[in-house]
Amino acid sequence: MATTTSDSDVSTATESKLGWVFLSLTRISLGFVFLWAFFDKLLALGYSTGRDGETGKVDYFGDAAWISGGHVTEGYLTYGSNPDGPFHDLFVDMGSQRWTDWLFMLGLLGIGAALMLGIGTKIAAWSGAAMMVFMFLSAIPLDNNPIIDDHIVYALAGIGIVYVELRRQSIGLGGWWRNVDLVKKNGWLV
Repeated sequence: MATTTSDSDVSTATESKLGWVFLSLTRISLGFVFLWAFFDKLLALGYSTGRDGETGKVDYFGDAAWISGGHVTEGYLTYGSNPDGPFHDLFVDMGSQRWTDWLFMLGLLGIGAALMLGIGTKIAAWSGAAMMVFMFLSAIPLDNNPIIDDHIVYALAGIGIVYVELRRQSIGLGGWWRNVDLVKKNGWLV
């Protein structure tokens, strides 16, 4: 006689504490990608901001730093967007405007902090995905793959992890956050 297994038996059998921990660590890592980009651009720490391309010298807190008046989106949107891409002119125009610095920097900070802390993760996942899609569009046509790049992978991973992890967050403040009255009444704040 054959034994049948219900969906709940399979789910319970395949879930593992280690898997949940790694989902949380991946969410936190994605958050760190955004938060690090924020601090690098804020202070010109020399990773993508503040390093002289010819000499390799880093001008910490120098002219390229946002706190010193650096125009942090101009470089990527003007010179980093693919000149052969269909959206090149749009991104160059956006990069010439200062409001893009504010939107970009607040986005990096908010998305990074929310994902790392495990609070406001729905908003962070969708905002992060939108930011990644815009960066993807600025790179079309792609150099390494004709269809997909790391920006799309980050976007998909962020949304997927957040929505799976909503059920059971292993690391972070999500459990406490979901019990705050305001969040209970407004599920989109989870």
